[in-house]
Amino acid sequence: MTTQDRMIDLASADDATAHDGGDEPAPVLTVQDLRVTFSRGGRTIRAVNGLNYQLRAGRTLAIIGESGSGKSVSVRALMGLLPPSAFVSGSARLGQTELVGLNEKAMRAIRGDEIAMVFQDPARSLNPTMNVGQQITEAIGMHQRLDKKAAADRAVELMKLVRLPAAERRFEEYPHQLSGGMRQRVMIAIALASDPKVLIADEATTALDVTTQAQIMELLADLQDRLGTSVIMISHDLGLAACYADEVLVMYGGKAVEQAPAATLFSHVRMPYTKALLGSIPQLTTPSHGLLSVIGGQPPDLASLPQGCAFRPRCPNASDQCLTEPALTEHEPGHRYACWHPVGAAGAGGSADGDRARVEEVS
Repeated sequence: MTTQDRMIDLASADDATAHDGGDEPAPVLTVQDLRVTFSRGGRTIRAVNGLNYQLRAGRTLAIIGESGSGKSVSVRALMGLLPPSAFVSGSARLGQTELVGLNEKAMRAIRGDEIAMVFQDPARSLNPTMNVGQQITEAIGMHQRLDKKAAADRAVELMKLVRLPAAERRFEEYPHQLSGGMRQRVMIAIALASDPKVLIADEATTALDVTTQAQIMELLADLQDRLGTSVIMISHDLGLAACYADEVLVMYGGKAVEQAPAATLFSHVRMPYTKALLGSIPQLTTPSHGLLSVIGGQPPDLASLPQGCAFRPRCPNASDQCLTEPALTEHEPGHRYACWHPVGAAGAGGSADGDRARVEEVS
């Protein structure tokens, strides 16, 4: 399915379809009250502050937000990839396994086998001194008992699965001999080495050009259809989320501030922060030398969050009521948001129509 086809599907989906009451796939990952704090110089940095969500089998959850909102820290906490200075609490259950508090030995048995990650910059993630075939084979050997030939055959099979051209020849090549898109395909092959239940794509296309970015996202979508893998997509690109995600969770200041099925969120934006993110997407109709729309102010200091709603100092709808923090509540079927003055409410002003058109245009 092409990006255009996905946008047509999204545009044609209405609320009745989004909430048809049909049987939902069982959750493979359940995150409850996840918190990550760092202590530095006498300050406590609340990088993730009470995150809750479920990832269902065969579905894609997009977690979006500005840099520093807590997106990557939250998924690295699931993988046990945070430094010793991080304190993680709450719950993250992968099937019947509790990931929070798991010791490193037990985590290594799960990491790469049941939950795997594709990182942002493949040039830095791959070992420049090893050919790509060795690196894929090494990932296979971590969780499967195969002889050298069987592991090499499996590596070539994975390289073909991720559509790496001339896989047998590429097996002997080094990362510097491959393009950025090819290196990212190698990273995906490594992540898929043990058929994980959950695949985390942490800004996996940010370092790639637009054409290669589309190819990688189509590849991930195709692999998900074929393998049934559940995907968490970390991104600041709302166009990608609109095209490929089943559900979208928006983070700000370490918390979820809006969450809904993709079709619902982009047609009925409620959180002013989400609306501001959509408004920051450049449009083809913008004059060539015109100023781009930006979100005023600065992201909050996670060691000294403002009173009440963290977005209050930057929000055009803020009032004294916002000095009391709103809870993330399901105000509409399947649509949760944390805001006293949601977009579209009486007196709040604004409409989601132009914002959604902006996403469709950039996608």
